[in-house]
Amino acid sequence: MIWLRKTALILHLLRGLVTCAVLFPWLGVESRQWHIRRWSRRLLGICGVTVELQGLQPGQAPPHGAMVVCNHISWLDIYVINTWQPVRFVAKSEIRDWPVIGWLCAQTGTIFIERARKRDAHRVLHAITDVMLQGDLVCVFPEGTTTDGASVLPFHANLMQAPISGGLPVQPVGLAYLDAATGQPTAAPAYIGDLTLLQTLDAILRAPPIIARLCFAPALTATSASRRELAEAAREVVTHLSQGAQQHAAELAGRVNGGAGNERAFGEVGEGADSPEPAATP
Repeated sequence: MIWLRKTALILHLLRGLVTCAVLFPWLGVESRQWHIRRWSRRLLGICGVTVELQGLQPGQAPPHGAMVVCNHISWLDIYVINTWQPVRFVAKSEIRDWPVIGWLCAQTGTIFIERARKRDAHRVLHAITDVMLQGDLVCVFPEGTTTDGASVLPFHANLMQAPISGGLPVQPVGLAYLDAATGQPTAAPAYIGDLTLLQTLDAILRAPPIIARLCFAPALTATSASRRELAEAAREVVTHLSQGAQQHAAELAGRVNGGAGNERAFGEVGEGADSPEPAATP
């Protein structure tokens, strides 16, 4: 019954509030990450979502100090990624004012950006670079909005300057939501158009069991590229990953990394348009 699952979701949200308010001030980084990972798995379990990881070797550790770039479909994306590895997300500043959720985001290290202020992008770039140089993972959704998952929109290139400036890798990740019974894509989690958060939640809870497939390729290390070139290369890799074509994505990442320092190698990946608007999760 959907009302039972909604009740369980409310209780789980309250548990998260208590954990952040009471325990987090006294916990170290690893303990916080353990709680975030466990809380995210439980949330997805209540929503009928199981996470499947592809493209990782058994026991493979997450990169140390990197930017994670992923296509963006749903508000669930954050928790799917956190089951793999808790990261610091970049989000629009409006989310900070959302009841309960905004406070939880702030407590888990979200970096907020005021997209209406162009100068704020420079502040955020410095903040992202600093925390990555300290070893943190920072996740951005460079499409700048959500889609139904059928395709990957062009990546905004602004925030890609952070890994270039810091000489740090970019970890491409492709996300897809699949019907667990048929293996076909499902749009139930998509937070698009005029749908509200509650409408999306209802669609998720009423849908058959869902698999969230998180697919990885080798990190991109070609830091000599321009941010525009790096954004387009990352988008091409993420597009393959979101379609489950992990081998094609790995081969493309290998060509990009092999062309580090070679401007032509990046140009062969494709053409992409830069944008003055920083990318952030909706």
